[in-house]
Amino acid sequence: MAAPLACIFGCDGTALTGDEQRLFRETDPLGFILFQRNCESPSQVRALIADMRRCVGRQDAPVLVDQEGGRVQRLKPPTWRKAPAAAVIGDLATRNLPGAIEAARLNARLIAEELVALGFNADCAPVLDLRLPITHKAIGDRAYSDDPAIVTALGRAACEGFIAGGIIPVLKHMPGHGRAVADSHIELPRVSAPADELARTDFVPFRALRDMPWAMTAHILFTTLDAAAPATASKSIIENVIRGAIGFHGLLFSDDLSMQALEGTLGQRAARALAAGCDVALHCNGKMDEMRQVAESVPPLTPAAMERVAAGLRIVDAGERIDIAAVQARFEALLAA
Repeated sequence: MAAPLACIFGCDGTALTGDEQRLFRETDPLGFILFQRNCESPSQVRALIADMRRCVGRQDAPVLVDQEGGRVQRLKPPTWRKAPAAAVIGDLATRNLPGAIEAARLNARLIAEELVALGFNADCAPVLDLRLPITHKAIGDRAYSDDPAIVTALGRAACEGFIAGGIIPVLKHMPGHGRAVADSHIELPRVSAPADELARTDFVPFRALRDMPWAMTAHILFTTLDAAAPATASKSIIENVIRGAIGFHGLLFSDDLSMQALEGTLGQRAARALAAGCDVALHCNGKMDEMRQVAESVPPLTPAAMERVAAGLRIVDAGERIDIAAVQARFEALLAA
């Protein structure tokens, strides 16, 4: 079987258009990502995901979502559970670290249960960025703590919860978004912290969880690491920091290429990300002309990337179901305490 194209695509609405179906059949992207605009009801989401996989002819094609909790939750109440922001669990950790670790695991387990029921197999979570006084609100309460040890412990627990439920966690945003004082959706954040300080702080949670299967880059310009290119497009950062100092050798996604932190056409952005060392280019907004540019600019997955995809997908088959009501009650008791 030929390797799929090294990209992830979104779509515009709650069902695929004829043009979207043709594009997906012709280009065979690795997988897809859904946003709030795509999620109306459980039956509709299941049908949409099934149609996406039918287009590429792979029933295990990755279908991702950003279901962190708090502000970043594509599946919204009242249809789906309102999960807390990471900072809520991080704040609990300052009073009761064992309880917070259990809460992080159970929260992820509950999220996994919802996602599996809809057909998703990956969640772009947890956020392992530090929550510092300077951290821009674009991250803000999406991050657990300013303490790398707490972020590591809660991030590990969240990953365990996702994996137990058969959902692949996607760590973000390597090598760290916490020092950004600008929103990378709008402009390119610049971080000037010394390399040794970054290694002692921001990199720590990612290094500790380097055994996880999939991760996502940050659109951040680290001037002491590579003054010319943001991490997503920096061969130096991906080779020397993400693959080197951090030691992550799993599947590496770019963050969303349509974010304005990046320059150039969408095709140029995709090509630069893959040339720098990302395995997969992520394009989320569902705009047809942009998806065509990306599809024309990226190659099929490399053999190494195919192995990394497969390593993640093995998690899906090992997932087990739970008593949702009992887990929810225990989770709520931990937060209330």
